[in-house]
Amino acid sequence: MSKKILVTNDDGIDSKGIAALIEVAKSFGDVLVVAPDKPQSGQGHAITLVEPIRVEPYLHFKNVTAFKCSGTPVDCVKMAKSVLFKNEKIDLCVSGINHGSNASLNIIYSGTMSAAMEASIDNINSIGFSLLDYSSNADFTASKHYASILIEKMLSYKNGHGTLLNVNIPKSDIADIQGWKICKQGKGGWIEHFQEGQDPRGGKYYWMGGTFENNKNHPDTDLWALENNFVSVVPCMHDLTDYDAMETLKSLE
Repeated sequence: MSKKILVTNDDGIDSKGIAALIEVAKSFGDVLVVAPDKPQSGQGHAITLVEPIRVEPYLHFKNVTAFKCSGTPVDCVKMAKSVLFKNEKIDLCVSGINHGSNASLNIIYSGTMSAAMEASIDNINSIGFSLLDYSSNADFTASKHYASILIEKMLSYKNGHGTLLNVNIPKSDIADIQGWKICKQGKGGWIEHFQEGQDPRGGKYYWMGGTFENNKNHPDTDLWALENNFVSVVPCMHDLTDYDAMETLKSLE
């Protein structure tokens, strides 16, 4: 029986990245696409509760069943699982290919990774793919190569629960990439700044920007891997419990 692969993203269904991922996924089975009808970067695990979600067929992908969704990336996965393909067994969910890094702390904010995480909550093996290139004309050659490798491996990987991978690809020619490396999440964070402005009606607004600060990282982290031209592959979990703090805080009971 042919494998069923759900494809989604946060850059929107018209993005170059999702077209590249669909091209790869089609070689492994039947592709089902549900993606936002507009860019939804930075939405994290947001869901739509105060307005209706609208879904329409999207006919631009050849030999693929696709829908565009008015909601967030997580909404797209929920609609796929519960409405559009509720009678289908989804074997793998892939999200991306994102324009820009989702390594380190970026996973917290990422709509790309939250969509993949939503599928993994329902025990579906899932992968979020990101390319460290924000350009709309980014070259996805290397990304497609490594997506093909990891999709094949995850379609046969069984461990009893949905495994979630955060995959980031360096902005490099494929010949210069050193391979792929299983890593842990590196330590880093955003130094934020807000540009103040005034709208045409005299109202004040703020536009958020920032720079990412990479803390000193060891060779077992995603940030080190990417700096050294490896594709980083980080297995992720949903459990946010701080077990070390849990043990020390028991002394306060």
